[in-house]
Amino acid sequence: MRTQQTKRATVYLDPDLHRALKIKSAHSERTLSELVNHAIRQSLAEDHEDLLSFDERKNEPNLDFQEVLKELEASGKL
Repeated sequence: MRTQQTKRATVYLDPDLHRALKIKSAHSERTLSELVNHAIRQSLAEDHEDLLSFDERKNEPNLDFQEVLKELEASGKL
């Protein structure tokens, strides 16, 4: 599904990945471009969610790793 707004790019894929992508394309009746665009959008959306989470938690206090380990051991969780 190409529109005037799409951009062409050359991407080199691992042969096994390319084969799997072609099979998925045939089974889903979607083009390789559609599958790749969807995967990239998903990945970028996850990154955006992670960044939002980091921003929301930036004012939380830092915990000392050794103290957390001691508390987990003392409570029997570790």
